[in-house]
Formats: sequence, C-alpha cells, structure tokens
Amino acid sequence: MNAGHLVPAVVVTGASSGVGREFARLAIEDGVALVLVGRSEPALAELVQELSARRAANRILKLSIDLQRADAVAQIDALLSENGLYCDVLINSAGFGVFGPAANADSSLQLQLIDVNVKATVALSLRFLPGMLSRGQGGIINIGSITGYSPGPYMAGYCASKAFVRSFSAALSAEVAGSGVTVTCLTPGILRTAFFDRAPMGHSRLMKILPRGNAEKAARIAWTAFKQGRSLVVPRLIDRFVLSICWLTPDWLLARLVLALQRAS
Repeated sequence: MNAGHLVPAVVVTGASSGVGREFARLAIEDGVALVLVGRSEPALAELVQELSARRAANRILKLSIDLQRADAVAQIDALLSENGLYCDVLINSAGFGVFGPAANADSSLQLQLIDVNVKATVALSLRFLPGMLSRGQGGIINIGSITGYSPGPYMAGYCASKAFVRSFSAALSAEVAGSGVTVTCLTPGILRTAFFDRAPMGHSRLMKILPRGNAEKAARIAWTAFKQGRSLVVPRLIDRFVLSICWLTPDWLLARLVLALQRAS
C-alpha cells in the first residue's frame, strides 16, 4: 500500500488486562485504529468485542504473542503493514514480576522478565520512534512504577527493570524534545489489578500497607498528560510522597526497609 495512504494506529502491548486494557478503552474514545497485543487470546477477543460495540470504534486488530519471542516486533510490524497502518502511538504496558529471593527464584523466569519488561520495551521503541520523528508527531507511553526508584529485595529483577524503564523514558524524552513527539513514563504505585494480587506478592507487608490506586484513573491521567507533552506522570499524592522518601533515602537503607516490608506477613 502507498505510504501516503497509511492510517495512524495506537499499538498497546499488555492489552489483555490491567493498565494496558484501560489505555485501549481510552484510545478508542478518540476513534483511532487500535492494535492490541497480549498473551491471552480469549482476553484480547473479549476486549475487541467490547470496543467494537462502541460508536467511535475504528479498526481494531489483535495479536496474541509473547513479547519474549525473537520475532515479536516483526510480527507486530507485519500486522500493521498488512492492514495499511503505522504506529503513531506506542504504549508499552506489557510486563510481569517474579517474587522471592533472587537466588531461589526460577532463573529462566527472571531472564524472561528482562526480555519482556526491558528488551521488548526497547525493541519496540527503537522500531517505531524513527517514524514518529520523521512525521513530527505521535509518541510513546512507557509504564514504569514507583518501585523503579528503590532497590527491591524479593523483587530485585522487577524493580531493576522499572528503574531501567524510568531512565530510558527520561532519556528519550530529552532527545525528542521540540520534535512534536512525546515520550511519557507513567509511574503508578500499587494498583487494583491481578498483577499485584498474585501470591506470594499479594501477601507481603508492603502490598498490605500501601493503598491501592485505580488502574482506569491512572491510565486516564497518563493519557491526558501524554497529550499535553508531559514526560513523567505520578498519578497519586501518596505515590509522590513515597517517591520523595526514595529520593532522600540512601539505597542501602531503602533496600533494608523494603526487605522488611516484602516479607510475607
């Protein structure tokens, strides 16, 4: 298809559930074409059915794939090309955590975490960012976490991956400043999603102490901030307070504090 006739699309990874699903629901309100990427085929099919019933719905495509696969980016790219679309906005929402002491947890699972949370985020960003810059519009929303501001005993890989996402997003945002392209990092605290309910993570003191936020509200705040060209979004006051503590506390002390709070109560 002629490049001049390509249609812009919002690509959402991790669209099967949680914040990714909420971003899909927000994007469809703008009447844009959507490409929904996730691991769960039934969950994606259910979301497509829900969104297709909305009046503003444009084309909605889905791709069930694990982002740790070597051909994941190529498959997303091919789906866009075959349907006359290009990635105008990329929402990197896919991710998962591994709970437990790093030395005891499944090492292959921890490496898969890096593949999905870090490698896929970078690969997709690098694939679609040049096109955004050449068009002078669009952008990327990366899903970070307040855990990316502190060492995370019992979730060492996950917290480190979110620290990477935070740094990577801030660097890209500075690089694209003034280009018409926006890179935004959503940095929520604990949300009411299945991610934070998984045992034994959901049984830790930390999960019980921190108040949980609303995934839909966090996504909506971030979606608005992205359109305003903001680089960092921390939705709740309590999360901004936690971040201020992280900024003022040395890593060695933070690590010991988190260690105590991560133990199952």
